[in-house]
Amino acid sequence: MENYPKEFPAESQNRQPGIESEMNPAPVYEYKEYKGADKLKGKTALITGGDSGIGRAVAVAYAKEGANVAIVYFDEHDDAEDTKKRVEEEGVKCLLIPGDVGEEDFCNEAVEKTVEEFGRLDILVNNAAEQHPKESIKDITSEQLHRTFKTNFYSQFYLTKKAIDYMKPGSAI
Repeated sequence: MENYPKEFPAESQNRQPGIESEMNPAPVYEYKEYKGADKLKGKTALITGGDSGIGRAVAVAYAKEGANVAIVYFDEHDDAEDTKKRVEEEGVKCLLIPGDVGEEDFCNEAVEKTVEEFGRLDILVNNAAEQHPKESIKDITSEQLHRTFKTNFYSQFYLTKKAIDYMKPGSAI
C-alpha cells in the first residue's frame, strides 16, 4: 500500500447516502493481489450497504472466497451495479436488493429474496449506516434522530430476527 496517498481531500455530498462513484479520489476497496482460497465456497452472504465503502470491500472479498452475495442498498443504483459487476468477475452470483433497511417489511423481504435466489443464507453483514454531522446537538432534528436509529440500529434487529430463521450452525452474523 505504499503507492496510496498519505492524505486525502475532504469529501462532502449533499445527500444521504452518498454516491461512491462521485468521490475523488475513488476509495480503495480491494487489495488486487489477494487471491481467494475458496474459504466461503458454496456459502451465501447478505450484506447491507454492500454497494459502496466497507460493504463493497466485504462483498468483493467474500466473492474472492467463493460466496454468492446479496447486496442491500438504498438507491445508489450505479454504485450497486459497479459492485455487482466486480463480484461477478470472481465467478459467483450477485443479487441486488434496493430498499430502506429502516423498514421491517423490507428487511424481511430482503432475507426472503436472498434465500429464494440462492437457497440458503450463511452470513449476514449488518453494515448499512448513516450519519448527519452537526455542530451542536441542538442542530439535530427529531426526524434526523429517528432516521439514523432506523437505519443504524433497528435494521440490525429486523434483519437478524428474520435471518436466524434460515441460518444453520456455523453461520455468522
